[in-house]
Amino acid sequence: MAFVTTEDGTEIYYKDWGSKDAQPIVFHHGWPLSSDDWDAQMLFFHSKGYRVIASDRRGHGRSTDIGTGHDMDHYASDVSAVVEHLDLKNAIHIGHSTGGGQVARYVAQYGEPQGRVAKAVLVSSVPPIMVKTDANPEGTPIEVFDGFREALAANRAEFYVAVASGPFYSFNREGAKVSQPVIDNWWRQGMTGSALAHYEGIKAFSETDQTEDLKAISVPVLVTQGDDDQVVPYKDAALKQHELLQNSTLKIYEGYPHGMLTTHADVINPDLLAFIQQ
Repeated sequence: MAFVTTEDGTEIYYKDWGSKDAQPIVFHHGWPLSSDDWDAQMLFFHSKGYRVIASDRRGHGRSTDIGTGHDMDHYASDVSAVVEHLDLKNAIHIGHSTGGGQVARYVAQYGEPQGRVAKAVLVSSVPPIMVKTDANPEGTPIEVFDGFREALAANRAEFYVAVASGPFYSFNREGAKVSQPVIDNWWRQGMTGSALAHYEGIKAFSETDQTEDLKAISVPVLVTQGDDDQVVPYKDAALKQHELLQNSTLKIYEGYPHGMLTTHADVINPDLLAFIQQ
């Protein structure tokens, strides 16, 4: 198992597949999952000749269960530690949900200033900000995220089953083709991580204002989301990201859920490849 140790002693687990001479694609997972959530994409792009890398966020998966640093600044600096350790250049960074926020902060504050990033992809991602504020009146009320925290603290295992079997993949929609193994795998990834990291991560993904991160990014960015996303409303996420980014392409999938990278990998993977190859 491969790890990078950060400045505060956190061990970040990462996967690194493929030729070191190939163009790297770095994948950033959502809350409260791990790099395993990218299996379908990593296998696909590895088969296309790319070098594919994914890490477990601090307190998630196999990375250190540490009691501090569960915020977007540390998430981005941890990514930078992995990227610099592997000396990745001309990289494409792809983030899903909270991982999209991680991508935006990393690219804006580390990747572009260091000249290491070629392109980025934001999939069903949380920027610019999820929570309702005076400046973001269309956002999700804080009471919703307080409910997440309450449910996690009361019975994390039960809460994770409810998320995976319901809104995350839109398995709660009438006529949905429900996959119990997909639900079980989501639950497995979540329960592998730290309850504290996941609890504090709710604030990180919902209350971090990343407007300036998005404005600072100049590399080409693909912004994509499903219009049946029940976790991150696409009108508050993808549409606003597209407006704030300097050089973006927007693709909205009709009827696709928040977890569309799993449920519709057969469609989305080729679309990601087409953007990368442009």
